[in-house]
Amino acid sequence: MILMWFLVVLASLAFAYIAIRPFYLERRKPIVGPTERHGATGEFIQLSQGVTHCKWAGPTRGPVAIVVHGVQTPMISMEAVADGLGRLGYRVLMYDLYGRGLSDAPKGKQDRAFFARQLADLCAYYGLAEDITVAGYSMGGNIATGFATAYPHSIKQVILFASGGVHTSESAFSKFCRRVPVLGDWLHAAFAERRILKALPERGETREIEAIFEAQRRQVTRRGYLPAVLSSRRHILAESQEEDHRKLFRQGIPVTAIWAENDPVIPLRAVGLLGLWNRDANQEVVAGADHGMPYTHGAEMADALREALRD
Repeated sequence: MILMWFLVVLASLAFAYIAIRPFYLERRKPIVGPTERHGATGEFIQLSQGVTHCKWAGPTRGPVAIVVHGVQTPMISMEAVADGLGRLGYRVLMYDLYGRGLSDAPKGKQDRAFFARQLADLCAYYGLAEDITVAGYSMGGNIATGFATAYPHSIKQVILFASGGVHTSESAFSKFCRRVPVLGDWLHAAFAERRILKALPERGETREIEAIFEAQRRQVTRRGYLPAVLSSRRHILAESQEEDHRKLFRQGIPVTAIWAENDPVIPLRAVGLLGLWNRDANQEVVAGADHGMPYTHGAEMADALREALRD
């Protein structure tokens, strides 16, 4: 009898250890602070929800374009996009979304209101109130689209790169973690880091791409990153933006969309869907590119963007 109770207690302790270990390890991760931010390029601005890392690129004068990165990548992944827009005469503002890169990771549902507030705070800080071009990649496309419909009088045009909110192919792991509370949280805390790191190539084809991969590896080790990714998947990425795109069409806000031919995350079905929702949308496809298009096919993407904007 004593042995049986001992085994029950031992099993209970083992279960409790397994249950809390992923969350305990998350709490032990370092937060982004002065040490990591020291020497980084750009600015660190205190906004209403936390510190945001941002920087300007391109000419010192010209129309303003704000570039928004994706769910798992920091703003460094958008350097080629910023360079392409800069060559077209745009003054480009890039920033790290909350929970990514060197920005703070505040708690809260990462829905459209959460991200719109960060972007609106950033615009207010720099006094940007009109003629803004907002450009977004992957989840950044969701943010750009939602922001444009919320602040139409401030927006000159919307540029989307392999944008979410139209049609997305989701892994079984991500879908389960997104849909199932508690167990999904545990699975994501226990295994998402390993999956993200495993998906990154060991080496980049160029020094610039390698720097992006290294930045992704570093941010995974920071507290708040994994919860931010899961919260984004459960909220802003779970939305269809059909009505938003129909609103942009009705409001006459120009939309340019650049897609990747071999994208497993945002399949080319999105081209047809966006065309149904907004028949004025100008769309181009980058041949041979996958979902990493902004940094793996930067030159080709810039050519497609230049052609689309010329049209």
